[in-house]
Amino acid sequence: MNTRRKVLVGTVLGAVWAVFVVWAPGRGPQPFIPLNLALIYAFVPGGIVMLLVMGRLAERRFFDDGDALGEPVPRGSSTDIDQRVLTNTMEQMVLALLLWPFAITYLGAVTVIVMGLAMGIARLAFWIGSHGFPGLRAFGFAATFYPTVLATGWSLWRLLT
Repeated sequence: MNTRRKVLVGTVLGAVWAVFVVWAPGRGPQPFIPLNLALIYAFVPGGIVMLLVMGRLAERRFFDDGDALGEPVPRGSSTDIDQRVLTNTMEQMVLALLLWPFAITYLGAVTVIVMGLAMGIARLAFWIGSHGFPGLRAFGFAATFYPTVLATGWSLWRLLT
């Protein structure tokens, strides 16, 4: 299977994942969870992945004289890839920080907590996939981004109707 097809399959699976992650939690019982506590639980998995990526980068910088001195890293090196994963993860987390508090109001605490757990898993897939598995990388990106888009769109729909 060529790279484009792997990326397409990963993206489609990420979209299916997003629908399941956002839709399924609202189908079951909704226990009372304070919104601030739910948001804390939702953001921890992504934060842990960021911590792991940052730790891996710090480890590389400690053992590599060039990295330790702040020299540019070669494009495509493991350090470069991990830095790009960290940047994308920060972008995804900022987007979630801006939009999930809105979504929790209309979709409930359980949905946003599940979105957070799913984000942690998807970020790990993105990180692993970035090191040579384009389908897994595409899945990881789509499975992180699309739940936020879907939850925001669904919340806007509920607000306006």
